[in-house]
Amino acid sequence: MVRSDPLHCEKIVRRNARTLALASYFLPAKKRRASFALYSFRRSADDIVDACGPDRKAIARNLLEHRRALTEAIDGRPRGPVLRELRWAMREFDISSEVLFDLLDRVSRGANPPTWSSWEDLEKDCEIAAETVGTICTRICGIPGGPRQEQLALSHARTLGVAMQLTNILRDVGEDAKSGQCHLPDEELARFSLERDDVIGDPAIAQDPRWHRLMTFEIERARALYDRALPGISMLAEDSQRCAAACAIGYAAILDALENIHYDSVSSRASIGTFARIGVLWDAWRFKAKARAMA
Repeated sequence: MVRSDPLHCEKIVRRNARTLALASYFLPAKKRRASFALYSFRRSADDIVDACGPDRKAIARNLLEHRRALTEAIDGRPRGPVLRELRWAMREFDISSEVLFDLLDRVSRGANPPTWSSWEDLEKDCEIAAETVGTICTRICGIPGGPRQEQLALSHARTLGVAMQLTNILRDVGEDAKSGQCHLPDEELARFSLERDDVIGDPAIAQDPRWHRLMTFEIERARALYDRALPGISMLAEDSQRCAAACAIGYAAILDALENIHYDSVSSRASIGTFARIGVLWDAWRFKAKARAMA
């Protein structure tokens, strides 16, 4: 390890993942370092996709090279600070190489995202992705109590992953439309008399009552998913619960921000303000006491 490697990963997190950066204050130093390493590895793969734009051949070629670099890191020859930190985290928290290759497969699939016909299709796809991320996160956080508790915690993690992905979709409508994409399922749009082309091609759709009804419905669904996922946080090791709560509560706060901009995620991008972030930290700090009271 080079002494500056952990700082390099920390800078990546603070630049790109404000919720994780805040939530990480609740983690012990070793778990925080591992979380930053894993995020930075995932971010480096996402950056490859972003840098290549619509060039699918370049994306495939560069992600293949990223897989080779991961293989070399696993074999003890890591290139650069992110892979050096990743190798340390893998050894420290017994993270399998298989789940990391699965993560790269998900990034590759995300470079050419599908369109979904139904909510069930979207939910299933999100669950598959969430299981990969959830497996990594639970290795770092720790799950006391044996295999049964681990299975239950991973089930809740999948639900949380679906909630977060739905939140991303609702927040990024405008950005996706610029690239000719809409990730809301066709059946969901049709329920409110909308079509995919309405979202992609009509900037004024954000003022349409049909859009408001759709967003209200999806936000309520997302909040219900967050509520279903929260019990899983209490299954994690005690020193990780507040961090996980901060991530969940922070992401759910994006839904409030969407309401605050009157559902206009077409021409603007909902974000959480400073005071709201302080509120997230406070709610996360109180999480364990609330969980004990509900038990």
